[in-house]
Amino acid sequence: MKNFRIKNISIAVAILGSSLTMTSCIDDLRQEPITEITAATLYKDFGNYKNLLAKLYGGIAVGGQEGGDGQGDIADIDGGFSNYMRLMFYMQEATTDEAVIGWNDGTLPEFHKMTWTPTNEFNNAMYYRLYTEVAFCNEFIKNTSDEMLSQNGITGSNLDEAKAMRGEARFLRAQAYYHLLDLYGNVPFVDENTLGTIPKQMARGDLFKYVESELLASADELKAPKSNEYGRLDKAAAWTLLSRLYLNAKVYTGTERNADVITNTEKVINSGYSLNPSYENLFLADNNVNNPENIFSVVYDGARTQTNGGTTFMVHAAIGGSMDPKSFGVTGGWGGIRTTKSFVQKFEVNDKRGRFYKDGQTLEINDLGNFNDGYAFIKYKNKTSTGTDGTDGNWVDSDLAVYRLADVYLMYAEAVVRGGGGSMETAISYVNALRSRANAAPISVLNLDFILDERSRELAWENTRRTDLIRFGKFTSSAYLWPWKGNVKEGISVPEYRNLFPIPNNDLVVNPNLVQNPGY
Repeated sequence: MKNFRIKNISIAVAILGSSLTMTSCIDDLRQEPITEITAATLYKDFGNYKNLLAKLYGGIAVGGQEGGDGQGDIADIDGGFSNYMRLMFYMQEATTDEAVIGWNDGTLPEFHKMTWTPTNEFNNAMYYRLYTEVAFCNEFIKNTSDEMLSQNGITGSNLDEAKAMRGEARFLRAQAYYHLLDLYGNVPFVDENTLGTIPKQMARGDLFKYVESELLASADELKAPKSNEYGRLDKAAAWTLLSRLYLNAKVYTGTERNADVITNTEKVINSGYSLNPSYENLFLADNNVNNPENIFSVVYDGARTQTNGGTTFMVHAAIGGSMDPKSFGVTGGWGGIRTTKSFVQKFEVNDKRGRFYKDGQTLEINDLGNFNDGYAFIKYKNKTSTGTDGTDGNWVDSDLAVYRLADVYLMYAEAVVRGGGGSMETAISYVNALRSRANAAPISVLNLDFILDERSRELAWENTRRTDLIRFGKFTSSAYLWPWKGNVKEGISVPEYRNLFPIPNNDLVVNPNLVQNPGY
C-alpha cells in the first residue's frame, strides 16, 4: 500500500480506549501511538479486540487522531475536510440537484459545476480515505483469520465474538470497496493477502463480484439483526448493502439483479425494524434513543467525537443568512449548503420532509458563492426530541444514518417496478407508509419517475442521490437538468464519462498497473 498517500499510523493506537462505542472510540484516537506494541502482541489478548475494531469504525466517523480531526489520516489535506462522511456528501450530494455549497475552498466548487479534474483535492481525498479504511480493515482481518485466532489461543465464547468482529471488519472493507466501485469503477485492489505488493487494477465487474462475496460472507459471521451493540453492524446491514449493490447492478455490470433486491430487502423488512413515527426525530441529537428505523448509523457525541465532518458538518454548513443557529442547538453557522429549485419543487405544500428556510433567501441561484441564493434546507439539528440542546454548542450529538428502513422500502418498491418480482400492492403500501408519516397524499400507482422523486424527498442529503440519478440515466444526460449543472445557470448535459470520478494523478504516477478512467 506504500503507493497510496496514507499516513503511517500504528494500529496500536486503538488499544488505548475502554470500549468500542464511538463515544469512547475517539478518546482512543486522541492518544499517542504506543510504538513498542505490535500487532503480534495485541492480538494475543482478546481484551484488546474491541478497541482494535474501534479504529475501523473511527475511520468512517472522524478524520484524524485528535479532537477536531487533528493529526489527519490523509496527507496534504485538513483532517476535517478529509472526513469520510463529509467527502461522501461532496461526491454524492453536491454534484446533484439536492445541494449547492457556497464555499470557494480550493476545487470544491467544481463538484456542483461538474467540472472536476484528476487534480481535485477533495476527489483525491475521498479516494485515499477509502483506501485508508481498507488498510485498517485488512490489518484486523489478517490478524483474526481462523489460523491466527487459533495461534493466539482465542477460544470458546471469545472465539465466537472474534469471528463476529471479523464479520464487521469484512463489512466495513466491503463498504469501502462498494464506494470505490460506485465512484471510481476500475480501481486498484489490495486485501490481507496482497499486502506489500503493487496493487493491480480490478475491473468494475470483478470488483462487484468481490463486494458481493464479501458481504455474503460477512452476513454469515455478523450477529443477528438488532442483537449487536448500538453503532455496530449486524446481518441486516449486510442485507441492506447487498440490496443497494444489486439495485445498481446494471450500472456496474450490465446485468439487472432486481430479484436479488427483493430477496434481501425482504430479509431486512422481516427482521424487526420499523419506521420511526416522526420523520424529524430521525435527524435530532437523541436519534440514538428509541429509534427502530436506523439499521446502521455513524455514532457522534459532542463531548467525544469532535470532528468537523459528520453531523457537525451537516448542521453548521447548512446554517447561514438570517438563520438562527440557536434553533439548531449550535453557536454558529458556516454559511455553506443550500439547495436548488429543482429539489424544492418536488414537494407538496404539506410534506413534512420539505423543510426549507426562505427568509432572505431566493429560489433562483444566480451566484453559487452567495449563501442567500437558493433556499436553505433543514435536515439535521443538534437538538433533542424534547427541545433541549446537544451536549456541546459546536460539536454535534446527532448520529448519521447510513442505512435505514425507509430506504429498504423504496428499494423494494423500485425492484418490483423494474420487474424483480415481489408484490406491487406491498410496494405501494411501503411507499404510502412513508408518505403518510410525511403528511403527503397517498398514491395508488407506482412508476419509476415517481420512485426517483420519492427517493429524493425521503433520502435527501443521505448520500444516495448521485448513484440514484446515474441508475435512472439522469445524472449526466439532458433527461433531467437542474440549476448550474454543467456550469450553466439553467443546466446542461455533461459528457457521460462524468458518471465516474477520476483516479488521482498521483496514484497513476506511482502505480504502473493503473489506467485512468476514460475522459480524464
